[in-house]
Amino acid sequence: MPDLPAFLINAKPPLFGFFPIALAFIALELIYMKLAHHDADHDTSETAASVGVAIGDILARMITGVIAAVPFYVCYRHRLLDIPLNTAWGWIALFLGTEFFYYWFHRASHRIRWLWATHAVHHSATHFNLSAAIRLGWTGTISGAFVFFLPLAIIGFHPLAIGLMLGLGLVYQFFLHTALPVKLGPLEWILNTPQHHRVHHASNETCLDKNYGSVLIVFDRLFGTFTAAPADEPLRFGLKGREPSNNPIRIALSEWSHLWCDVKRAPTLRAKAKVLISAP
Repeated sequence: MPDLPAFLINAKPPLFGFFPIALAFIALELIYMKLAHHDADHDTSETAASVGVAIGDILARMITGVIAAVPFYVCYRHRLLDIPLNTAWGWIALFLGTEFFYYWFHRASHRIRWLWATHAVHHSATHFNLSAAIRLGWTGTISGAFVFFLPLAIIGFHPLAIGLMLGLGLVYQFFLHTALPVKLGPLEWILNTPQHHRVHHASNETCLDKNYGSVLIVFDRLFGTFTAAPADEPLRFGLKGREPSNNPIRIALSEWSHLWCDVKRAPTLRAKAKVLISAP
């Protein structure tokens, strides 16, 4: 087994330690937007609901983490290569690999109802701001989202390194949700930016199922899922065809309830299976 850098051995999942920092940035954005008289970009009750969802998500990850840990370590035990993490190329390869598999995980989460039941939580906010970033589904591990990243362990990346890279990606994505009109010039061609991610969250017909990237936007450009904001209409946010709620439990679990009702109504096993894997 290759030696791990000491910082990786002692690393904590970035998402947990970042939570208080995220709350501070949410508060700062809220204060700034009120001072700038852009109150339409924030709703205090919705922000409070997002914090409640985030707390539930952290607790769920702590409880269900072992479900994902075991498959990762089994895959790593049977890895094809020993990829060193004391070299720059090893980390670059891990970053690109994580970005690639994240793109397909995110795309599948929009096209398969079983996965959408968890991911819909993240799209449930009716305002696009930093508080929307911490709305993450509680059932991601249970629904098997981690399966998309197991190939990285089979290739030869250590599970701790994979977890660290995914966590850092979530930290980067947090700042993509700002309500401020941030533009990065030429970097918009390579990086996922607030402007691109605002489109991803929009429920306008032309924006649905677009801009899936984590840190990079290049895979969207390569696979035909990139789009810019429509020039002739304002962006709308929230779940299409669903009533918004400020109840964290309802936000986290209502899409599962809709899915369960549709499965029950399906007349045959084949029809039930089709409901689970069909597009939302």
